Amino acid sequence: SSQKKFDEIKKANQAAAKKLVEDQFSSSSEDDDEDAEIKQGKILAKTFTIYTSQTDGDVSELERTRQYMNEAFQSGAMTCLICIASVKRNQAVWSCCGCFCIFHLVCIQKWAKDSLFLVSSPLTDDDFGKKDYPWPCPKCRFEYKRSETPSRYYCYCGKVENPTVDLWLVPHSCGQICEREFKPSCGHKCLLLCHPGPCPPCPKMVTTTCHCKKAKPVPRRCSAKEWSCHLPCGRMLLCGQHTCENSCHAGDCQPCPRVSKQRCICGRQTAERLCASPQWQCDQVCGKPLPCGNHTCEQVCHAGPCGDCPRSGKRSCPCEKSKFTLPCTEDVPTCGDSCDKVLECGIHKCSQRCHRGPCEICRQEVEKQCRCGKHTKRMPCHKPYLCETKCTKIRDCQKHQCRRKCCPGNCPPCDQVCGRTLGCRNHKCPSGCHRGSCNPCPETVDVKCNCGKTVIKVPCGRERTIKPPKCKQLCSRPPTCHHSTQEKHYCHFGRCPPCRQSCQKALTCGHLCPVSCHDEALVKQTGVHQSAGPWEQPSEPAFIRTALPCPPCEVPIPVECLGQHEVSPLPCHSANPYSCKRFCGRLLDCQNHTCMKECHHVTKLNGSADGKKAGPECSQCEEECTKPRPSGCPHRCVLPCHPGDCPSCLQMLKIKCHCKLSILYIECLKLTCADLEEKELLISCKNQCPKELPCGHRCKEICHSGSCPLNCSQKVKLRCLCKRLKKEIQCSKIQEGQVSLECDALCKEMKRKASEIKEAEAKAAIEEEKRRQQAELEAFENRLKGRRKNKRRKDEVEVEQSSWQKYKNVIMLPVLGIAVVMV
Repeated sequence: SSQKKFDEIKKANQAAAKKLVEDQFSSSSEDDDEDAEIKQGKILAKTFTIYTSQTDGDVSELERTRQYMNEAFQSGAMTCLICIASVKRNQAVWSCCGCFCIFHLVCIQKWAKDSLFLVSSPLTDDDFGKKDYPWPCPKCRFEYKRSETPSRYYCYCGKVENPTVDLWLVPHSCGQICEREFKPSCGHKCLLLCHPGPCPPCPKMVTTTCHCKKAKPVPRRCSAKEWSCHLPCGRMLLCGQHTCENSCHAGDCQPCPRVSKQRCICGRQTAERLCASPQWQCDQVCGKPLPCGNHTCEQVCHAGPCGDCPRSGKRSCPCEKSKFTLPCTEDVPTCGDSCDKVLECGIHKCSQRCHRGPCEICRQEVEKQCRCGKHTKRMPCHKPYLCETKCTKIRDCQKHQCRRKCCPGNCPPCDQVCGRTLGCRNHKCPSGCHRGSCNPCPETVDVKCNCGKTVIKVPCGRERTIKPPKCKQLCSRPPTCHHSTQEKHYCHFGRCPPCRQSCQKALTCGHLCPVSCHDEALVKQTGVHQSAGPWEQPSEPAFIRTALPCPPCEVPIPVECLGQHEVSPLPCHSANPYSCKRFCGRLLDCQNHTCMKECHHVTKLNGSADGKKAGPECSQCEEECTKPRPSGCPHRCVLPCHPGDCPSCLQMLKIKCHCKLSILYIECLKLTCADLEEKELLISCKNQCPKELPCGHRCKEICHSGSCPLNCSQKVKLRCLCKRLKKEIQCSKIQEGQVSLECDALCKEMKRKASEIKEAEAKAAIEEEKRRQQAELEAFENRLKGRRKNKRRKDEVEVEQSSWQKYKNVIMLPVLGIAVVMV
């Protein structure tokens, strides 16, 4: 049992998965959102690309094809009229070549089989095989041969069998170029991708002339290659007298519209008639004498000869057994033999003698069998025999009896109305009673939007499953909130969307409510339903639409703090005086400090409007006087913090003089009140300034401030370059470079002699250096000689050099350098 349950659940899951896949690939399951519309537009543009490239982007001729392709994507538009079900992407279909309606392949096969069976039911098997009976399309009744019954699933163009499902192609399309012949055939093929519906007009360019062949050939679209030059046609009409005066046109020319006098065929009468019908007959008998000379022609207005007399030659008697040769003036006599002509019954012959005129009815009594063959009776031959027996055979509808009296067996088709409910479940079959499935309901139903301005036509029976169309009209329902008008939105079913306009109700403060409309807010309803017991499952809370009160007013109101320091915007519902948390800052009675309390309320006294003066709620000043002292006074005020100026300072200051050598005692008041000159005299110690000038002499001024003057008056000695001449001059003039002492002729002569001595000493030093080098060379050569010479050298006495010779080079070189520099 467990395995059986498992198998049942498995089958149910597989069936559900299969149904989900089928619904996913349904052509009617496309969502109506923006992404689906964008995707559909791309597919249509891709399908029309090759065609529009030939027409330079002109798509005016594609409207009919575009309609069929839009129906392939539209929800519920592709409906099989046989089974009244949606046609899905993954289902095998067949398309009619007459009306291009799409059916399920299985449904159309069953339809064709039933149609052929109905045709073949009254026939024998031998008769049915002799003729290829057709079957009709369920919609347009276009007839197909029996051999054209579809057996395989092809794409629209018929190239690919069982085309694969591709979401980026038109449903049931192979994605290749259509290449079907245009109708009417022009020699070109369709350029669209494989598509439903008819092929558009041919977009190829051809060179063609007008209908009358008078204008020059011009390039035109193949689908509109027939054109008129609007010149007079000029072709000869059938009357042979006039030419066609209409503008250039297609086909044969119209009959000549002119009127002329025409004679009749016999030529007796003349009348005005249209040139288009010159042959006409009058109503007069010909009356011309025949060749016999006894009779005249009895024909009405005719052409040609009247012919021979109809009473000439051999003529037969009325029973045609005897022939007589008589003149045309005599009638043929009866022969006297029996008539023997077959009567109307087809069995007996006339028993009267040869006579003129028709024979009498057959009056012989015979035993007749009724039409159904069940009864016999003797009665006159000319009377039919019908019994009262009713036929009990079932008619071809296989439902009703014939019930016709004395039926011979070939029962007529059932004359009753079928009356069965069609697949749409709305109408009954109006056809005569028949076998097999009823024809699809031919009616269409309008599916409307809520306002009824947007309508789509769908097959009857699909209105219950198809989605209503999207309407672009604005919703005209009155608003359900307190607003006079609602926000603009499109037509829809169900409740209107919540109002998103601002409330704008007047609050108690006088402002308008700025939040969104809350007349129909969704509120969770709790505590309404009480459970009957612990066994009852808790239900989800219900939501009801109710009007909510307006929220507190949030309009910013400028409010001043308690201490009047700032103005801040506060919500209207809480706009009251507040503390800004700053220091009070109001000026105390001391006129020097401010109140350090936190922002607080201050009572105004004596109607004072000054917002900076302290009140009784402010603190009292307990600080010392901190007012700035006069410049140079280092002492503080002896009074507590007070308004106004501080008293004069009477303390003594201990200060150094300008030269920083003496200490002076001066009253603070004198020093701070003195000007610059007085202050300079007060701080001076009246002694000579001890500072040294840049020239190295001491300043001659009395103790002073700032830098010493540079005009030194001290006498100094000035020498020439050779230090021989000297002169006393004021120091300031030497510093300024105004005075200089030049060497005279004697000084120059002494410089010349000194230079000559230095040159002689330099030459002597050079020669001495050469002799020394020569002695060193000779000593080196002597060392290279034999022992004798070495012994001899030992006996030689070395001569010691003097100190001048040793150090003269060291002394003379610097002296010569100094002399050159001085020169």
